[in-house]
Amino acid sequence: MRVALTLAPETPLSEAIGVSFAASLGLNDALGSLAPPEVAVHLAWPDRFRVNGALCGRLLARASTLDVSAVPDWLVIGVEMPLTSQSTGEPGQTPEDTCLHAEGCGAITAPDLIEAWARHMMNWLHIYLTDGFAELHEDWRAKAWGLGEDIESPEPGEFIGLDEQGGIILKTKNCTRIFPLTDMLIS
Repeated sequence: MRVALTLAPETPLSEAIGVSFAASLGLNDALGSLAPPEVAVHLAWPDRFRVNGALCGRLLARASTLDVSAVPDWLVIGVEMPLTSQSTGEPGQTPEDTCLHAEGCGAITAPDLIEAWARHMMNWLHIYLTDGFAELHEDWRAKAWGLGEDIESPEPGEFIGLDEQGGIILKTKNCTRIFPLTDMLIS
């Protein structure tokens, strides 16, 4: 399943990219409404989904500018979620990758998932536009993969939290670093 949403932000890119949390929370809720109750869905910073612990899908983001202080003319947030096995043996796929059908979600179809994602994402988008980023931040953290643990990406370190704009805070042996959410943008 591949779907994208094109937006015309009215805020600088550093703030506007927060809408990606609405997209990921929307997909999390969509899967929660369609998948069997025993299927676990988590969000891996900044753009990955994990189903029953395995990588399964991602967000993509592009903007008319990469200048984080500029207001972009457009911002596109895309979602990719494999329903069936995409295994080709190509670079980039790992044994850790999965698909929804392999995780017990064989009854989920692309149209059903797109419809559910759109409905749930619009709810999160409404919250983001009316109340700001704080509630998205809080709910995303509750579904975060690896929070409080050592992770490897964007660099090895302990995932200790998110900053007020959704950037990841990593603690390494030598320092604590923040990687901005805009790092997920495809140039």
